[in-house]
Amino acid sequence: MPARVERSLKRLRGKHAVWVRVPAGVALIGGGVLSFLPLLGIWMLPLGLALLAQDIPVLRWPIAHLLHFINRNVEKWKGKKQGS
Repeated sequence: MPARVERSLKRLRGKHAVWVRVPAGVALIGGGVLSFLPLLGIWMLPLGLALLAQDIPVLRWPIAHLLHFINRNVEKWKGKKQGS
């Protein structure tokens, strides 16, 4: 990951960035709900939930479980694609 992106992510995950994460998470979820419009898509829902999970403890376990499931299946898919 480029150093600039890494610094931005560390800053965004810090305790003082709550005022950025929560509105951004809500906006991304709202954009995901409006995914039928151009430029907005369903990809915004999980990103918004991941941002909110930093500040809402109830969301942490389900989001972590979902990300683990997705990563595991992507690795399986990549293995099948390379084996073909």
